[in-house]
Amino acid sequence: MKDPNNPCLFCNTKESGFTTQNELAYASYDTYPVSKYHCLIIPKRHIKDFFELTDEELVACNDLIRKVKDEVIKKDPNIDGFNLGTNIGRVSGQSILHCHFHLIPRRFGDVENPQGGVRSVIPNKQHYKRKK
Repeated sequence: MKDPNNPCLFCNTKESGFTTQNELAYASYDTYPVSKYHCLIIPKRHIKDFFELTDEELVACNDLIRKVKDEVIKKDPNIDGFNLGTNIGRVSGQSILHCHFHLIPRRFGDVENPQGGVRSVIPNKQHYKRKK
């Protein structure tokens, strides 16, 4: 199996593909999507994770997140929400060691109980009862 970190898949936009870009970042559809139109927003500079982003790169990624959100809603008006996240380190599930954000469209009824959203990265912590 090919190692996506050697060479880095995200450093080669021709291999990873892109839908839109700006000076410091680009967006690409995920090749293993969680849902239809699941996109990745990737800084062009090879950095390990979110905490290495410059302020300018963070703004560039945020601009693309907003632009891609608008684009996918135009493609599918049935999108009711999004999950937005990034994995930082292998222990969190980061498999390509180049900073990237997941923008995952969500639709009503795509899971039985969406409560907890991103908390489901640890399954038994997803559903919780609020203290009174």
